[in-house]
Amino acid sequence: VLPLKNWIYRRILGMKVGKHTSFGLMAMVDVFFPEKITVGENSIIGYNTTILAHEYLIKEYRLGEVVIGENVLIGANTTILPGVTIGDWAVIAAGSVVHKNVAAGSFVGGNPLRELRPASTDEHSEQV
Repeated sequence: VLPLKNWIYRRILGMKVGKHTSFGLMAMVDVFFPEKITVGENSIIGYNTTILAHEYLIKEYRLGEVVIGENVLIGANTTILPGVTIGDWAVIAAGSVVHKNVAAGSFVGGNPLRELRPASTDEHSEQV
């Protein structure tokens, strides 16, 4: 099922999705601008996560690329807003609202989003 799902994201919706990436049940990508979403290899998008590349506000309209790096874990029920870049090896806690860029290797969560553990450069070399 996973290869078929990723094929649909790539071929039908025009998203850029890396190899071995997994989208949880009910993950929702922006249906108006899916081509503005990139997800790197070996990343996990949690259950019921929403990835938006556009946002309509009362007096404003936002449109922005969403780039999710490689080996990223996004917890369930997370909302990712337009114009956000999430670095490689980052972890997003469940239920978060990602409204700003996330540094590679960091652990963030909450609403408003805050750093739960600083990025560590040594940590990635052991996980590879």
